[in-house]
Amino acid sequence: MPEPGPGTLRQAAAALLIRWAQRLHATPHSALISEAELRTLITVNSGTGHVREVMVPRTDVVFLDAALTVHDAIRAVRGARHSRYPVIDGDPDDVLGFVHLRDLTLTADDPQAPLRGLTREVKRLPASKRVLAALSEMRREGRHLAVVVDEYGGTAGIVTLEDLIEELVGEIHDEYDAPPSPPRVDEVDGRLNLADLAERTGLTLPAGPYETVAGFVMARLGKVPAVGDHVRHDGWRLQVNTVEGRRVALITVSRPR
Repeated sequence: MPEPGPGTLRQAAAALLIRWAQRLHATPHSALISEAELRTLITVNSGTGHVREVMVPRTDVVFLDAALTVHDAIRAVRGARHSRYPVIDGDPDDVLGFVHLRDLTLTADDPQAPLRGLTREVKRLPASKRVLAALSEMRREGRHLAVVVDEYGGTAGIVTLEDLIEELVGEIHDEYDAPPSPPRVDEVDGRLNLADLAERTGLTLPAGPYETVAGFVMARLGKVPAVGDHVRHDGWRLQVNTVEGRRVALITVSRPR
């Protein structure tokens, strides 16, 4: 019998990931995948991206200070859609661990209890680690959240097991997620990397000292962008629509006429 070709292996790998993603949202104990299956996925998809491309950047992370009380922590995460939050010792580069929302609600009868006492150990991953290798490692260790560390040892962001899976099989929605809004073809997230921008819109931007469309805009402007700022490239127009803090959140990409 002939050996399966690369295309067949990739199809099988994709099927495994989709099956795993479906299990992840079926029951709490059903998100199982064997080591053999993971080895197949890693072999076939060894060229996947890095964790830094998938993570939630530190500017978008809700950090909880260990000095907070349970009452203050609950107030800080009210309205947030996540279940796990990194706990810091005064600085995002000094992450002590993480706390689960369930820990806060179970301790709500003692609102002055210190958050530090509820902090669990957190996993750390280098930003340069490949997505599938990180997925395999987190699955093996039973981790759902990891702090992403940059080359200088600082906190670059966080990544969840679901983030890694969604990078491979697409967006996953469960009954607790808000309904996805219809995508606006010409509006992109400032964090979108250049390769994904080209695939989505057809606009290929030149390489430079940046990785994202927001980085390109900032480099062209020579300053921190403000709402309404725009640049042009090969007839395309990129305009800053939304700024959150100092981060460019949304950019409108207009095609040449």
